[in-house]
Amino acid sequence: MWSPAARYRHSLWLLTVRDLRVRYSTSFLGYFWSILDPLVMAGIYWFVFTQVFSRPVGNEPYIVFLLCALLPWMWFNGAVSDSTRAFLREAKLIRSTKIPRTIWVNQLVLLKGIEFFASIPVLIGFAIATGATVHWEALLFPLGVALQVVLTIGVGLIVAPLVVFFRDLERAAKLALRFLFYASPIIYGLPDLAPLGLEQLAAFNPLAGIFSLYRAAFFPEQLEWFAVAVSAGMSILILGLGVLVFRRTERALLKEL
Repeated sequence: MWSPAARYRHSLWLLTVRDLRVRYSTSFLGYFWSILDPLVMAGIYWFVFTQVFSRPVGNEPYIVFLLCALLPWMWFNGAVSDSTRAFLREAKLIRSTKIPRTIWVNQLVLLKGIEFFASIPVLIGFAIATGATVHWEALLFPLGVALQVVLTIGVGLIVAPLVVFFRDLERAAKLALRFLFYASPIIYGLPDLAPLGLEQLAAFNPLAGIFSLYRAAFFPEQLEWFAVAVSAGMSILILGLGVLVFRRTERALLKEL
């Protein structure tokens, strides 16, 4: 007999594998689609900030600097965006099964996380091609992943059920994510905001500390422990809020579906 936790993990993996197979079964390029979007975006921003504008931003090699934050952003953005449709898309299955409903959010986070890890070879390839130096801070990578998982699940558990009751929230979430992209240190780093006096304020973006952990592998000067501490605290807080919102709305959610 499997324990409830073991059954949950098994169901989570089966749902994730199902979505991966559906997503790539009819695709000729398959895996490469998971890296094409961030690669195109990275190419655009690299061209704009290194070839068009003369004002320096971030660190060199800039393409590595950019990908260190852009790849995890694609994970966060994709998981939160898909969470807005998580329950609406699987309404019939959700009503007919007794699987804990949090699994529909968690499997999206896992799915996008797998795509994130699948894109890591692209970052490594650019790092080798540009001669980027790896530092001991690369050991902090698992901490960045752990914090991002906590934060993304928390946001997903808030957004997924509320969209069922307030359909306009799906569009609002897309606008919020677009704003958050530019408000997060992706095309720039936290130290770039110091001359503007915004470095401390920007550190209260929970993604800021997470991205600094990823970047520290190649750019140790980007590591901001204050931002990391804020990210850890806010991620745990948002996860707690997500669990609370989900529990309070679960019964009404099933009726609405």
